[in-house]
Amino acid sequence: MYRSHNCGELNASNINTEVTLAGWVQKSRDKGFMNWVDLRDRYGITQLIFDESRTDKTVFELAKTLGREFVIQVRGTVIEREAKNKNIPTGEIEILVSELTILNTALTPPFTIEDETDGGEDIRMKYRYLDIRRNPVKNSLLFRHKVAMEVRKYLSDLDFCEVETPYLIKSTPEGARDFVVPSRMNEGQFYALPQSPQTFKQLLMVGGMDKYFQIVKCFRDEDLRADRQPEFTQIDCEMAFVEQEDILNIFEGLTRHLLKEIKGIEVDKFPRITYDYAMKTYGNDKPDIRFGMKFGELNEFSQHKEFPVFNVAELVVGIAVPGAGNYTRKEIDGLIDWVKRPQVGASGMVYVKCNEDGTYKSSVDKFYDQDDLANWAKATEANPGDMIFVLSGPANKTRAQLSALRMELATRLGLRNPEEFAPLWVVDFPLLELDEESGRYHAMHHPFTSPKPEDMALLETEPGKVRANAYDMVLNGNEIGGGSIRIHDKATQQLMFKYLGFTEEEAKAQFGFLMDAFQFGAPPHGGLAFGLDRLVAILGGQETIRDFIAFPKNNSGRDVMIDAPAAIDDAQLKELRIKVDIA
Repeated sequence: MYRSHNCGELNASNINTEVTLAGWVQKSRDKGFMNWVDLRDRYGITQLIFDESRTDKTVFELAKTLGREFVIQVRGTVIEREAKNKNIPTGEIEILVSELTILNTALTPPFTIEDETDGGEDIRMKYRYLDIRRNPVKNSLLFRHKVAMEVRKYLSDLDFCEVETPYLIKSTPEGARDFVVPSRMNEGQFYALPQSPQTFKQLLMVGGMDKYFQIVKCFRDEDLRADRQPEFTQIDCEMAFVEQEDILNIFEGLTRHLLKEIKGIEVDKFPRITYDYAMKTYGNDKPDIRFGMKFGELNEFSQHKEFPVFNVAELVVGIAVPGAGNYTRKEIDGLIDWVKRPQVGASGMVYVKCNEDGTYKSSVDKFYDQDDLANWAKATEANPGDMIFVLSGPANKTRAQLSALRMELATRLGLRNPEEFAPLWVVDFPLLELDEESGRYHAMHHPFTSPKPEDMALLETEPGKVRANAYDMVLNGNEIGGGSIRIHDKATQQLMFKYLGFTEEEAKAQFGFLMDAFQFGAPPHGGLAFGLDRLVAILGGQETIRDFIAFPKNNSGRDVMIDAPAAIDDAQLKELRIKVDIA
């Protein structure tokens, strides 16, 4: 055996035991007559000691040649350590080495393999296999494994069956661009990598599988952000003979289970709010409810005065920032500059200081009296000592701007505690949204989402007012999952395709297989998909998903470690009958 124990399990109970260990050299300390080496593997670190008076001379001299990240095997005796280290499990013992084998030498790594490394992100991405040796990345991957195992356990205990679905499928419109794969055996034709297993999980319901889940890779060719990768992992689920309430209850249960088993936290309440309420109150459909600062609409109390900016605005809206009444003018000006950045896009901002004596001081005192400002304070639920910030303009744009400011202020004020978890459901999304450029409606979720039965009549007259039988789970300001009750009959699905602008021929070409399946007794069904990468990152207290993925892409969608994507040679292109023409 290369090892009898790992580097994290030996302790005082093992003293005088003969052991064999293997791992990487973390560091060595050569004192001339004595040499200490820290040996590391996935499980921890064990200190080795080479003593001139007790160690074979050949072994002692060989130990002096060890460099960082050398792979070695040692045999020796567990002895009590004189200078104990209470910070590690093996800190009471060390190994008096009798045999040393160098299994592999190593170049000096381009950055230190330490918790706090001197390597920047680019260099660590290039040498990701070295970065994984560091505890923060290694522990993130182990944490992801633990979450995935708990998901499988919870769903399997509820009689869900894990079924794999294909990666080489047909290109279908699901909201993002597909990654396509040429087929050598079918000239001029292409597979697509799935954006989700949506149609396949519906077909599994037609097939009678009843409860399906899969932890599955999905692919979307879209611009990247900190919480987005071109390939990502979903916890994908579908159930037959269920209504919305059934699905929400099961996945509230999954979330409770994960929070309890992974974080040791009990969460009882999963508030439910409508999409309209979320947009009106928080400015986005994935609100962070760990803190307040709800929107207060001020049109009634701010228009028809002498301030033209507010008079011409579709929406005047503000938030009360707790304890910010003592902000200096420099701090306020800094925030005004922040909202004017192109990423936010506001043209300016009005502020109101809520003084401790109950009076108000505003940047628009010229136009509004104390009674007016008191109404602003009431609408925004401001208290003495708070600051009210007000934006105005087109309704949707202004809400998005104020939402960005709300999140920024919460971060600055320390209100987004990563160890506090506040889940909620957002329900009653619009079924369709209008693309103003094309004048066509698009599915807000996907074309298979069922309308609310009571809204079906509106499809003919006011399609923009039809609500979807859809729901999102939000955790700490992030959408971690979403789903819907699906359309399960051909007539309704054909109607949906019609309002999305598909001709009958286009619908048949894209989704004929699904429409055919619906004619053979499709049950009512619905489901939900959680984003595993994002869920794991939030549970791990991080904002980004990259460290919870073994080999992530950078912000340009490149794997800089293996240098992909890359050109393929002419022989491969010829075999695929593809000609590359880059203008």
